[in-house]
Amino acid sequence: MPGVNTAPNRPRPCLSPSLNADLHCHSTVSDGTLEPEALAARAAANGVQLWALTDHDEIGGQQRARAAAQAHGMHYLTGVEISVTFADTTVHIVGLGFDETNPRLVQGLNDTRDGRGPRAREMAAALAQAGIEGAYEGALRHAGNPALISRTHFARFLVETGVCRDTPEVFRKYLTEGKPGYVPHRWARLGDAVHWITQAGGVAVIAHPARYKFNATEEYALFTEFKAHGGQAVEVVTGSHTPAEALRYAGMAHEFGLAASRGSDFHSPAESHIDLGRLAPLPPGLTPVWTLLSG
Repeated sequence: MPGVNTAPNRPRPCLSPSLNADLHCHSTVSDGTLEPEALAARAAANGVQLWALTDHDEIGGQQRARAAAQAHGMHYLTGVEISVTFADTTVHIVGLGFDETNPRLVQGLNDTRDGRGPRAREMAAALAQAGIEGAYEGALRHAGNPALISRTHFARFLVETGVCRDTPEVFRKYLTEGKPGYVPHRWARLGDAVHWITQAGGVAVIAHPARYKFNATEEYALFTEFKAHGGQAVEVVTGSHTPAEALRYAGMAHEFGLAASRGSDFHSPAESHIDLGRLAPLPPGLTPVWTLLSG
């Protein structure tokens, strides 16, 4: 494997479309349980050749991740996962290969993060009404970055205290719409997130589209608006997609003229559906997103 490109955001143009790329994972900088350096080591040990750290609404781990990737001989792309509100649903847009010093991107992410603290306190108050005390302080213990306290950190607290067996049970019983601890939040607009990424020189990607449970009309509207704003790719193979869903979104990539991305959405060895670098290959006939970013 050749060395990492000296340009920090771009892999070398010789990268193969079939390489082992994992372009979606999270560290302690957002809601993962491993430090960026430990993630890099795990990715490299699992044969990852092209890697991106995509923490939620936060790029504070990028320098550490890039240095660790370089130390392990992996190519690296800058990454982030931005929360947006679309059709009253939280949707995630991954950004890849951007300039992390871009002022508009930095400010947009700051504005997006600002809403998490008040939302977390509302969630804790709602859980207290359901008989679960101390949830804010408990969740905070699991948050490596207090500015990015999230539902995942509350879920870990509820598992730790024995309220639920695992994090999926927490979400089913407490943290999804209509349940006692759910608090909605208005995130960035779809167009804003796409523009922050593209104006910083990156590529915007719809993350794990099967997770949103849109009906066909809503999903078509998401892809249409995303494309109109300059979005260029969709995650086809992810830790939460079934093989049938991967084929479905391969078809959507073809229909909308989008490149295809691949990422485990790894958060923790104990919680994630699939390990870093252990994904199935992209279906044939697609344009891998990293070929848009080579050179």
